[in-house]
Formats: sequence, structure tokens, C-alpha cells
Amino acid sequence: MGCRLCPRECNADREHGETGYCGETSSLRAARAALHKWEEPCICGGSGSGAVFFAGCSLQCVFCQNHSIAESKTGRNISEERLAEIFMELQQKGACNINLVTPTHFVPRIIPALEKVRAAGLHIPVVYNTGGYEKAETLRMLDGLVDIYLPDLKYVSPRLSARYSNAPDYFETACGAIAEMFRQTGRPVISQTNGLLKRGLIVRHLMLPGHLADSKRVIEYLYQTYHNDIYYSIMNQYTPMRRFPDMPSLNRRVSVKEYNALTGFCIALGIENGYIQEGGTASESFIPPFNGEGV
Repeated sequence: MGCRLCPRECNADREHGETGYCGETSSLRAARAALHKWEEPCICGGSGSGAVFFAGCSLQCVFCQNHSIAESKTGRNISEERLAEIFMELQQKGACNINLVTPTHFVPRIIPALEKVRAAGLHIPVVYNTGGYEKAETLRMLDGLVDIYLPDLKYVSPRLSARYSNAPDYFETACGAIAEMFRQTGRPVISQTNGLLKRGLIVRHLMLPGHLADSKRVIEYLYQTYHNDIYYSIMNQYTPMRRFPDMPSLNRRVSVKEYNALTGFCIALGIENGYIQEGGTASESFIPPFNGEGV
């Protein structure tokens, strides 16, 4: 049977070596597994998040900041057993959590590894870090295995999502996915031991230059739906990774004026559980080297 794990439902025979829309077969591939200190403070702590960056991506945004792995240009084949070992190694290094970055297309391979390490004594939270373009059916396979969901909500406009991510149905699909994530996690639970998030939902929004109106619509929808029962992460770190002759707004960073307008809008709405980024954060320094470390 062809692959239908993500909303693309490309039906690729990934089990027999065919690559899907994500660019990957069913064989597990990862490009990096290491402590990552550039996530939100509530999931980073002092030591960092135990981030496992998987190769491939089912969304393929034109402006992707991690395009080398999203486009399957780098990554090493690993077994489910090795993945379980990686999880335990990251815990031993002091990771605050296990952070699965763009894992959708490998969910059936990740589940056995998570089940194994849970039984073997993994005691830190598991984070599912995604672009938001998910099928609720696939997310339900993870119920009880994921503690913290970390999705993006990128756009409301189908015109923008079609142009930038080839996904005119992005908003309604991501909203359905986020609803399932919230059903699984509920309201945030903070550890009394270290003050970090143990369970809950953090929704990220990467502001894009020239699209303040759509960003406001994203935040307004989230607040009207979830109020302060989730965390909001409003990011200004967009960095042009290539030139876009036919999309000129993507050739610059977000201006201070644009970002201040969005954060002011968030405050006026009444958002309390929110993260914003200081000026100057737009940088390739947020992009780690995908050199196979820890894999």
C-alpha cells in the first residue's frame, strides 16, 4: 500500500524504495542528534533540547531555513534500534527532552523506538516538532507517546500557502492537526522540579516579511480558539536562504516595525503565555551543522 501518512497522500511505495513527496523512502534517516539550545526557554533549560533532525519533509516550503535536510541532501540511515539508543544517549547527556524534528514521514519507525525507551527508563518529555501540515489520523498513532507538541501555524491565506508551500489546504489541515494535538496534551503542565514544560502545546508562527495582515489572522485564530491554554512563539528569525526573483518580499528580513506591530497585536489580544525574539535574531546561527553528529 502506498504512503498516506501526511496530507499529501502521495501513495509512494516507500517500503520498497520509492521516495515520497517528502523525498524519503521508509528507511530511517537522520542528519543530527545533539543538544540544541535555540528552542523556546520552557523546553530548553540550561542544557538544551535533545534534538533529532530527520531527513526529508512533507511540506517543502520554498523559504525553508533547514533546506539541506528538508530536501534530503544530507542524512544517514539508522535502524529503529539505533534511534532508541540515540534517545537514551541524549538523556544521558542531560537533554531536557527528546525533540523529534520533522518526523512525520517516519512515524511508523519512530513509534517502536519510543516504546522501547519508555520501557527502558526514558523519563524526559518527548517533543513532536513539525511544520503543522499533519493528518490527525497519523497524530493519533502517537497518543500517549508524545508529551509536548511543537507545531507551526504558518498561514491563513490559501494563496500564500499555495505559493510558498504548495499546500492551498494548509490552514484547515493544520488547524485540525493542532486540535488533535491539544486533545492529547491539554493545558500546559510545568515541572515543579525544573520549571520546564512537561506536557502541553506550543504553537510557533514564523513571521514572513510583507505579510503582517496574515500573521495577525494566524494569531487571532489561535487566541480565539485556545486563549491562554497554549504557548505562543512569535518568531522574527526569518533569514533568506536563497534569492526569489518572483517573490521579492522573501528577499529581505522582517523589519522591526513589522515585528513590533505583530507583538503589540498579541499583547492587545491578551496573550500571556507568549515568547518573542529580541532584535537581531534573524541569523543562520539558528541553523546547526547537519553533519551527522550523534547519529
